[in-house]
Amino acid sequence: MTNQPVPATHTPNASIARDLERIAIGMVGITTRALAHADTDLELTFPQWRAILLVGADIDGARVGEVAARVGVTLPATSRLLRRLAGRGLVVLRTDDADRRATRARLTERGRAIREAILAHRRASLESVATKLQDRDDLDFVIGLRMIADDLERFA
Repeated sequence: MTNQPVPATHTPNASIARDLERIAIGMVGITTRALAHADTDLELTFPQWRAILLVGADIDGARVGEVAARVGVTLPATSRLLRRLAGRGLVVLRTDDADRRATRARLTERGRAIREAILAHRRASLESVATKLQDRDDLDFVIGLRMIADDLERFA
């Protein structure tokens, strides 16, 4: 048995799935540009960005184990990732007050500023996409997804 590509189906669900995939690819492109725009010396990886996003979601930060579970990598890998971010002045690592066995990561001022700059850049790009949709009274879900996917292709 050979590994032949599975032919693409032409069902409505397959079409929606393709548009969602195009949207995801466009969002990766927007995020890549936002990461580059936020701080030219920073060069964050996607896992580092994801960790900054998660740690900054709460003023108290997040436990290393929570970040690992949400990023989808091992606890030791997350610990290394957060130590690298701490070395760059983006997070601080401290013993968790509620559980002395756990370590909690919190964003520094610089980390918060970087997080907000990246989110603001992404938000501006998405607002430009949304503007094209707002005056359409005839818009249904599938057409809207397709329009979003079409517009996000410029970021892919």
